[in-house]
Amino acid sequence: MTQHVDLEDVTAETDGSAVPTQDPQAAEDRAAPNPRLAAAVVAGFAALAVGVSVLGGDLLNPAASTTDGDYAGETVELMIPLAEGGGTDTWARFVATELTHEVPGSPGLAPVNDDGGEGILGTNHFMSSARTDGTEVLVSTASTVVPYLLDMPAVRYDFAELRPILANGTGAVVYARSAAGVTGVEDLVDRDRPLVFGGIAATSLDLTTLLAFDLLGADVESTFGFEGRGPVNLALQRGEVDIDYQTTSSYGPAVEPLVEDGTAVPLFSLGQVDESGEIVRDPNFPDLPTVVEVYEELNGEQPDPDALATYRAILALTYTYQKALWVPEDTPDEALELLRSTAEDMGADPEFQEAAAEVLGGYPLDASPDLAERIGDAYRVDDSVREDVLELLETDHDITID
Repeated sequence: MTQHVDLEDVTAETDGSAVPTQDPQAAEDRAAPNPRLAAAVVAGFAALAVGVSVLGGDLLNPAASTTDGDYAGETVELMIPLAEGGGTDTWARFVATELTHEVPGSPGLAPVNDDGGEGILGTNHFMSSARTDGTEVLVSTASTVVPYLLDMPAVRYDFAELRPILANGTGAVVYARSAAGVTGVEDLVDRDRPLVFGGIAATSLDLTTLLAFDLLGADVESTFGFEGRGPVNLALQRGEVDIDYQTTSSYGPAVEPLVEDGTAVPLFSLGQVDESGEIVRDPNFPDLPTVVEVYEELNGEQPDPDALATYRAILALTYTYQKALWVPEDTPDEALELLRSTAEDMGADPEFQEAAAEVLGGYPLDASPDLAERIGDAYRVDDSVREDVLELLETDHDITID
């Protein structure tokens, strides 16, 4: 704030002694200054004001020095576009805390939660205002990736204009209620009555499971509006829904007891996409077939190539690379490489692996040098894939994305 000062009321101080303000009449008796000299003085003060403004701004907001291999004195701001206390928030805070401890210089960490629009608003804000010096990092998850995939109107971000530091996947298992007449995958088709699937929203993480049902031609009808997978699991136990999926971290406590007492039957895992782009068995569920294997068992042949391509693309986006940390596209290579290589070393550390086992859900922390290429391929969704998904949503679930 600029304070107005009346020069006639000022008492200047020089070398600690007070000097009274000059008598106005005496000032009038002085000769007028040379016009050129006056103009030069004014110009000089103008230049000085500009210089002070610029330099003062730099002093108050100094540029981050993140390209010298040392983050000392910096603070990394972590944008978590979801509510505090949830699974993604827990994951992000744990991983980012470990990462900033390991990065040379041990920068501070400032997590910021913005769950507006189920993650869209916080991601939009990051995209439009994040610093490009490696001190602002974005968390992504299926809640922000699926709207991006669907090109929803509220989305103002583009993952092609971000660069990944690390990624971490998860998995899921589809299981059904035994009392619904399900003993194995063969009971998914040719049913007298469709199985009822309990979902949160068709445009959420549920999308991958819906695509799996579509690929298999399963006799399933969906009911949405549950507030989480926990409530769906309870609804299945009460007989209100027949079929559900749980992610890896929840499967043990939520489903295994039901399997042990015969209440539920595990059917298949959604699978994982390996480095060559093939759908393989989930390493955490090696005894369960993938969707592709179930299709082959039911039909005696491979799935339609286009339908399989759509499922594989969405599986990679929502599960294999479900959570990731990103920096803006213009972040210096040196800063990004320092973060990535630190994350790579951290992920290979047995002590970290042990401490992070529960948070990472049994899946590796991926910070390999080729991560940007692989995740970039996964996020470059073909128009045909997007059209397939939009058609499924409109035809089967009466959802139209404008």
